[in-house]
Amino acid sequence: MQDVWAVMPVKNFENAKQRLRDVLSPDERHRLFGIMVEDVLGALRNCDRLAGILMVTRDPEAIRLAERYGARVLIEPANAGHTAASTLGAATLAAEGVGGMIQVPGDLPALASEDIAAMLDAHGPAPAVTIAPSRDEKGSNAVACSPPDLLPLSFGDDSFFPHCETARRLGTEPEIVRRDGLGLDIDTPDDLRTFLAGELPEENASRTQRFLIESGIANRLGGDG
Repeated sequence: MQDVWAVMPVKNFENAKQRLRDVLSPDERHRLFGIMVEDVLGALRNCDRLAGILMVTRDPEAIRLAERYGARVLIEPANAGHTAASTLGAATLAAEGVGGMIQVPGDLPALASEDIAAMLDAHGPAPAVTIAPSRDEKGSNAVACSPPDLLPLSFGDDSFFPHCETARRLGTEPEIVRRDGLGLDIDTPDDLRTFLAGELPEENASRTQRFLIESGIANRLGGDG
């Protein structure tokens, strides 16, 4: 397979996870997001199938984490959102002649390196699109493209089927990969409860699990881990 980089858009920590504000304080949301980002970076670093990791962000704390995990940092010119950051990363890699990219968000605390490998196993030669939907089959949690800028990206709560249709209009039948580690992104209290109820690989998620349990959040949500 051609060289594939992970593109990881990371928004400002202080504004992250607003849909959890009814159950988590601002400090808890900030800390949770940072820990999830670190878990995702760990899973990406442990996947030897990736040629590199490109984090797109403006957040100083995210930049420090990226450097700790050996990821390259691309500073976005403005906080324009998930789609804009992912598109910037894809365009940058395409301009550099990289063969492909896999876009992965920072809020997949159950992600393991095997999940990334499964995406790459399913991903065909260029032109190719591979999508991992969210667990409700509405959002697109991970998108692999070869070349990196093949698919116009548009993320949101209902992006999975539109991404599939866009790929087909471009003449590419998308491969679909459904895995728990790729499907569970953390946006709502129910997502947190689902995460806490799951049996997760030991190599990943330990930081997020430990934080939720030791902080008392798991008990508050009705799950003690």
